[in-house]
Amino acid sequence: MDSINRLKEFHRTVKNKFNVYNSLFLSLPFRQIRTTGVLIPLLQNECRDGLLAGKEPLQILNDFFASRPELKTEDEQIDFMFRVVQYVERQVVLFDSVEDAAFPVLKDVDETLSLTDYIHLTDSKRGSAEAKSNALEKLSSFRTRIVFTAHPTQFYPPSVLKIIAKLRQLISSNDISRIDLTLQQLGLTSLLKSSKPTPFEEARNIIYFLRNVYYDAVGEIYSDIKGAMKEGQFDNPNIIQLGFWPGGDRDGNPFVTSETTLAVANELRMTLMKCYYGDLKDLEGKLTFRNVEDIVSQLVGQVYEAMFDASSTLGYKQIEGPLLEARAILEADYGGLYLDDIDALIDKVKIFKTHFATLDIRQNHAVHERLITEVLSQKGFIEESLSELSPSRLQDILLTESIRLKPEDFSDELLSDTVRTIQLVRDIQARSGEEACNRYVMSNSEDMYSVLFVFALFRWCWGAEEFPIDIIPLFESVEGMANARQIMASLFSIPAYRAHVERRSQTQTMMLGFSDGTKDGGYLTANWSIHKTKEELSSVCDENGVKAIFFDGRGGPPARGGGKTHGFYASQSEKIANHAIELTIQGQVITSMYGTKEQFKYHGEQLIAAGIHKDVLGQENHISDHFRELFEELARLSFESYTELKNHPMFIPYLEKKSTLRFYSRANVGSRPSVRGGQQKLELKNLRAIPFVGSWSQLKQNVPGYFGIGTALKTIADDGRLEDLKALFRDVPYFKTLVLNSMMSLSKCNFALTSYMAHDPEFGAFWNMLLEEYERSRDMVLKVSGYSELMEEEALSKESVAIREDIVMPLLVIQQYALQKLEQSNERQDVYEKIVIRSLYGNINASRNSA
Repeated sequence: MDSINRLKEFHRTVKNKFNVYNSLFLSLPFRQIRTTGVLIPLLQNECRDGLLAGKEPLQILNDFFASRPELKTEDEQIDFMFRVVQYVERQVVLFDSVEDAAFPVLKDVDETLSLTDYIHLTDSKRGSAEAKSNALEKLSSFRTRIVFTAHPTQFYPPSVLKIIAKLRQLISSNDISRIDLTLQQLGLTSLLKSSKPTPFEEARNIIYFLRNVYYDAVGEIYSDIKGAMKEGQFDNPNIIQLGFWPGGDRDGNPFVTSETTLAVANELRMTLMKCYYGDLKDLEGKLTFRNVEDIVSQLVGQVYEAMFDASSTLGYKQIEGPLLEARAILEADYGGLYLDDIDALIDKVKIFKTHFATLDIRQNHAVHERLITEVLSQKGFIEESLSELSPSRLQDILLTESIRLKPEDFSDELLSDTVRTIQLVRDIQARSGEEACNRYVMSNSEDMYSVLFVFALFRWCWGAEEFPIDIIPLFESVEGMANARQIMASLFSIPAYRAHVERRSQTQTMMLGFSDGTKDGGYLTANWSIHKTKEELSSVCDENGVKAIFFDGRGGPPARGGGKTHGFYASQSEKIANHAIELTIQGQVITSMYGTKEQFKYHGEQLIAAGIHKDVLGQENHISDHFRELFEELARLSFESYTELKNHPMFIPYLEKKSTLRFYSRANVGSRPSVRGGQQKLELKNLRAIPFVGSWSQLKQNVPGYFGIGTALKTIADDGRLEDLKALFRDVPYFKTLVLNSMMSLSKCNFALTSYMAHDPEFGAFWNMLLEEYERSRDMVLKVSGYSELMEEEALSKESVAIREDIVMPLLVIQQYALQKLEQSNERQDVYEKIVIRSLYGNINASRNSA
């Protein structure tokens, strides 16, 4: 289907339906909602026309208030603004529901090859027998891991998530009367939490999706693959795995403790038992045959007990064994009746076992360094500092000394809990199986001790030389990525660590951090550095006979590694190991891309398809030396431009005074502090990527998603090499993917919203510098791509972005109005601060991938 017809389908199934259902808000039997709904279109027009005319938000709203006799007093105006915020938040929920309901139709008009298409291509007679065999072998060994994280960009309480799910179903069936009733419910239901969520509450919010969406979706993906494979028996339960960070990620979050980790691991296991129980009860009603009925009934009773009692556990074989026994009887004695049903459950048990999702532990390298320093000081190896030891002596201690650690040995609660957590991992494995918790991630990894410290801590906490744990360094800074190859080469040369890797199936997982990499080096430099680092790590692993697995810490927007996931992985060069795709799914992306069964299946299958893309199509993404040199030059120029911005004396003050950054920590959207380490003075290195990127998004400036690209491209073009840049875009898929993702960031910018800052005596010059780079980047990506407009190849995404931006236009203007009011001497300071905080939510949700 061509782009024009796809756009027509979008208008039919999304835009037109939204307009119809949005009009129902006007008839809701609540006076304030009805009154606000009548004024919203007028306010939207005033905001849109006012910004185009160069008016500042303060003037736009003051003019609007002056034209409305019912909004004369400041109290009336403030009340109206709060009602607009509440109304727009619900418009966003409605549009989300309409778009999600249309997803099954819209995905069918997508021109991207589906996983089934790829599998059918392997059966095509056009391919050689060897190519076909390689593709099938790839599918049988490839694996994906989707790791869900808790970040403060998705904050709907469970009650609202249920309303959204109900709306989706009703919209799909066009049930107008019940939609009207549900909108009334939505109008009266609070969309916000009254307090910050605890880490356990964050975990339960995501476990809601595991139980209600992912359990069945993963099972159906697996079943579809089996059905599509015409030759041989498909048996690869690792092809789609789930990972989990809430309750395990304690980097900079003092509220995640060992008690939290245990509670989350138990909740995951018991929730899985509830899923198994539902399937078993269904089977129990079907398998009413002699010798089979008793087997299933007994298993139902055991699973029921394990659903509610954390101390009652079932092993994987205790569940799989009876099912296999029942299956054998069905096949032998009852003609295989209901064999598909029991096979579907057996497959789910093979995939999820008894853990549901693997709970990763993550902690900052600096914490491990503090703990090792304290241990060696207590044991008399040093007085104060690790620098007192030679590198060889320190390694010898870490690898050979027998030390036993107990939590009570440390007065510092963080160090004590770190020991307690490492010990707890073994207990979780005993309760829920090894895969329940067998990955330990160290953020801020910049030398080999990030790995060796954790290696030693497991030796000393477990009192064992062997432990089933993947030790995963996280390379996230430009320096860390530059050192990554040498770090891993040094580790592989250490016999004790090499033996550990051999016990882990000759596999080494390494994590790359997009968020902090972009914050540190800028968008283009970070992504090219990560690509090169993957190539170098692939090489050093290959040289040592080790299978390299890359775990990508990707956020929602391009500035944090987001964007078109399939295109990103399918475009990586042939030098990057391609044994698995592992990535984090954060915040809004959980609901916007994986929130329904249809969405999860589509995006999950796209991940698998990206992994087998090259094997099926026989295409290698080779980047020539010429294009590598050009890419390198662009990255260098972009880095210089971004570094100049980052070091600008107004950079941090601008974020502190002119953005919403200072309000993120006051919004009840996540358990983690906005700044690492609790420092009072704001420094970029300690600022978390989410509030950093999110604050630029709220300003509609999206600086981290493109800054430096325009300068780099223009410098090369001015040197007479524009055609080289066009060839790079045309012939190197990875570069094209980065440019397309950056276009999304550019398309969400609206500098007219903050144009009043151009004349600010303190920040005017800085704002104009940002505007110039935005315009330069926009013009250059269009010139290099040959497009006439941004996102030209992504008509549906572009239309969705445009509608969402239109919905939240009043919210954006109100937010800037409140920020302008706060700059004035105002007795209502606390009220306008609350308006800013409240406006954060709708803006975040409307963009679906703002942070």
